[in-house]
Order: sequence, then structure tokens, then C-alpha cells
Amino acid sequence: MSFRVPAEAYDRFMGRYSVPLAPQLASFAEVTVNQRILDVGCGPGALTTELVRRLGSDAVTAVDPSEQFVRAARERLPGVNVVRASAEHLPFPEKSFDGVLAQLVVHFMTDAVIGLTEMARVTRLGGVVAASVWDHAGGQGPLGAFWEAARALDPGVADESDLAGAREGHLEELFEAAGLQKIEAAILSVSVEHPTFQEWWEPFTFGVGPAGIYTAGLDPDRQGQLRNLCHERFPNEPFIVTARAWASRGLA
Repeated sequence: MSFRVPAEAYDRFMGRYSVPLAPQLASFAEVTVNQRILDVGCGPGALTTELVRRLGSDAVTAVDPSEQFVRAARERLPGVNVVRASAEHLPFPEKSFDGVLAQLVVHFMTDAVIGLTEMARVTRLGGVVAASVWDHAGGQGPLGAFWEAARALDPGVADESDLAGAREGHLEELFEAAGLQKIEAAILSVSVEHPTFQEWWEPFTFGVGPAGIYTAGLDPDRQGQLRNLCHERFPNEPFIVTARAWASRGLA
């Protein structure tokens, strides 16, 4: 899926969850000083920022297929080599990096196995490939309440539960299919406080990702019904959304 939205819209929609997730994925991948790391599907730079904090900008490279996100990452993180490219066609020689990470990206790859295979190709022998995906299939991702409300409004809605890596164990299966070795799994979790329901709801109207596209495609009456159904799930303010992500790592 291509994200043709302003970086600020993504920040308010998913960035509020991906920013606190990034340090956990970096630690799970055992990112340490003196490594050269590639961030695949960097978006506006949530994980890239964490990698720069740990390694310095010269040691970090990032790619994303979205022109808007590439531009935002370059502006926010001067010194990082940010390239417009997809996971399935990484423009780097074999064994270019000590580690390659993909945060909340595998489920949006056109072909997850090819994307992970490419990530392994550009990782040195014995280097780490790591990725995370929200638990959309179990309803424990940050959008679980939204999709629950959407299904109440429209039982046939195509939610994100069938996307690659979104169910328990599937990310490891994809890593194995991509030829990675010594695969390990972990569960990552973030908790984000929302001061008001409106602060939580408004970013869904920005057209970001499948949830945003679904919301933006509704007529005003149906969108209002969806909003009310979501509000029923968060009757008190402030409230906390706790989200779970599946994570896997393997050696190239």
C-alpha cells in the first residue's frame, strides 16, 4: 500500500503508537554501536530517529516508497541517507548492512517473502533482520476498537486481520520462507493515553492506511454512525490504548 498523505497526518494517526514502539524493536534486534543499519519502510522516521539516537546519522540508511515520507525523513534527520525505494527492490549491494529492520511494514509489502528476502540479501552474513507487525488478527493492535466498530456498521468490511504477519506465528513463517536462520519471536506492547475521544478519532478522517481510507470513503451519515460506534467503546476521558505487536528476528 502506498501512503500518499502528509507526514503530519501519519504522525497523528500511527506515529503516536509507532514512536514508543521503535525503541523496543531496536532493542529486540540488538542494535548496538558501530553497526550500519537499514530502516526499510521508514515512513516519516519513527524508527529511523531511534536508530540515529543509538548509532548516529552516518550509520543509518532508510528507504520508503512514499515521496512525502522520504522528504519528511530527510528534513527531520539531516545526515541520514534516505532513499525512495520499496522493500521488494532495495537499491543496495549484497551484504551492505549489519542489520536491517522493518517496523509496521511487512503487512503492507506487495510480496512479504520477496521483501524479507531482499532485506536478508543486503544484510551481512550473520547479521540481523527484524520486523514487527501489529496484532490486527487478534484485535489487539491500536486499531482494534476501530475495526470492531466498523464491523458492527458493515459486517463485510475488509479489515487488516488477513494482512501478512498480522496473526500470531505468521511473521516467523514469513521469515522462514525468506531463508532466515535462528528465528526468534517476541511480543512488543505500547500504551498511549488519549486526552479526549476527538483527539483519538480525528486522525481516522485523514485517509491514512486502510482504516483511514475506509473512513474517508463513507458518506457523512455513515461516518457519523461509525464515529458514534467508536465512541461507545471509549466512553470515558482520558483513556489509554494498549497495543500489541508481533516481532520476529533472524540471521542472514
